[in-house]
Amino acid sequence: MSPRHARAHMVLGAVQMATNRATVGIRECEQALQLDRNLVEAHSVIGLGKLLLGHGAETEAHILEALRLSPRDTGAFRWMHYAGFAKLVLGADTEAVTWLRRCLEANRNYPIVHFHLAAALALLGSSEEARAAVGAGLALDPTFTIRRMRGRLSDDPTFRAGSKRVNEGMRMAGVPEG
Repeated sequence: MSPRHARAHMVLGAVQMATNRATVGIRECEQALQLDRNLVEAHSVIGLGKLLLGHGAETEAHILEALRLSPRDTGAFRWMHYAGFAKLVLGADTEAVTWLRRCLEANRNYPIVHFHLAAALALLGSSEEARAAVGAGLALDPTFTIRRMRGRLSDDPTFRAGSKRVNEGMRMAGVPEG
């Protein structure tokens, strides 16, 4: 990897986060931003990394910066998902619904968002809407189960506790256990 290639640092950071190394991943993305302050994906991936490290309250600021830099970006739906998922993990369910609906407005064909929206709605007591969101998600990914979501993205106890809460919301909404 070229030490001066911003995108390479960002991709390496994303891979590290996907393999439970968020701290190192954030450092790579920060290096990417030193090389290119406008690399919007690096901002969004740092936001995801903060969530994985149990600092989900910091996620939204990174997502807002990415959206400020590139408001019409075709990948912005993923960033909105990160913000919505962070809010859901933190227990800010109303804010999660807002972000997740915004994500779905940008891309209705992103199955996981339907399931996260279902969890937030169920936790808010909107059972009927939650079941409808599950139906929409299963129409896109009929094999989805809660068990598939129990990956090891992070060992952080704050993130893990929030993820258990999300799984419970999905259970309440009727997402298959698997």
